Order: sequence, then C-alpha cells, then structure tokens
Amino acid sequence: MSISFSLDHIGITFPPADLDATIDWYSRALGFTVDRRFDTYGMTFVFLVRGDVKIELMAVASTRQAPTDNVLSSMDPARLHHFCLAVTDLDAAVSELRDLGADLIGGPMAVAEIGQRVAFVSDNLGNIIELTEPGPRPGSSG
Repeated sequence: MSISFSLDHIGITFPPADLDATIDWYSRALGFTVDRRFDTYGMTFVFLVRGDVKIELMAVASTRQAPTDNVLSSMDPARLHHFCLAVTDLDAAVSELRDLGADLIGGPMAVAEIGQRVAFVSDNLGNIIELTEPGPRPGSSG
C-alpha cells in the first residue's frame, strides 16, 4: 500500500449540556487547551490540543453513554472502546490524574504480550482513556 497515515485527531460526541464540563475536565485533568471553538451545521465543535495530540469535541449527541468503573467489564455495548495516550512514567501519571479527580478504572497492569504497562481512566463523560508507558516490545533486544 502506498498510502501513508498519521493520526490527526480523535473525535468525541456527547450532549451539548456537557460541553463546558468536558472542556474543563480535559483542561484540568490532562492539560489540554482550546485551540478552536466554532458552530457549524447546527453543532458546536471544540478542538483541544496538547503537544501533538488533538481531540475534537462534538456537542451533538442526544444521549450519554453509561459510565463504567471497571475497564474489564466495559466491552459491551459495541462502541469506540478507548483511545490511548503515551506517558513517560505511568505511576506518576496515574497518581497525578487521581489527585486531579480522574477515576481510575483499570490498572496499572503489565501486559507481557506487548511489553508495556497500562492503566485506564475515564473522563467526565465516561469515555475510557488508556495510558501506556514505553517498554521493550516483543522481539526487541531492549
């Protein structure tokens, strides 16, 4: 295949009433800032950025998804399950996020098959965010 891909952004939909609380959560808990906010096609869009990571908030959904308190029991219903952010120090990131009020719903845990440790938090809407720290990949010598 000759097409080259890189991730541009992740989009999250939710009811309009949750917009300000969601901007606040991503700003306070994860350090994102508002890059752009605009209305078009009857919807409000907000792009949040932190470094090379961009999240698109879309205030348009008519219902909220049910939050979970355990990542291992969250595999149903069919939906985007999570997005993953890489961190340098998983334990420090989890500790800081807990101090900021983020709900830890899984881990930290080692996943031997990928040679990494991961943890899961949920945002104010119940969206699942995986955190992973670097580690040796299977088959690597590091």
